[in-house]
Amino acid sequence: METLSMSHEDYLEAIVMLGGTTEKSVRSVDIATKLDVSKASVSKALSSLRERGYVVQPYYGDVTLTQEGFDYASKVYERHTLLTAFLTQAVGIKPEVAAREACLMEHAISDESFERWKTYIKHLNLQ
Repeated sequence: METLSMSHEDYLEAIVMLGGTTEKSVRSVDIATKLDVSKASVSKALSSLRERGYVVQPYYGDVTLTQEGFDYASKVYERHTLLTAFLTQAVGIKPEVAAREACLMEHAISDESFERWKTYIKHLNLQ
């Protein structure tokens, strides 16, 4: 699986957070609202994700994740969720700060480091 830009990862994650799956679609306008970006920005990002095979979107239709897109998005969302829980529960950072910083961290940590960290976190019962 290729590594996407932080921005593209955020779009995939937003789709999952909005309830999108390989079966359930979401509206572009909801993605724009979630990410606080313009509809034009969403259109451009979705075009790129469509070309790479991560989303399916009929002309001016709703967005559905491909299996590869869902797997990638779920991985990013899991990182975000666990990092946010760790920062709030174990470190005591305010939830809004933890969410923002988890978003930055989720893109930077390698798969290997995340898996090792996730194993460690399971011992702290923060999930």
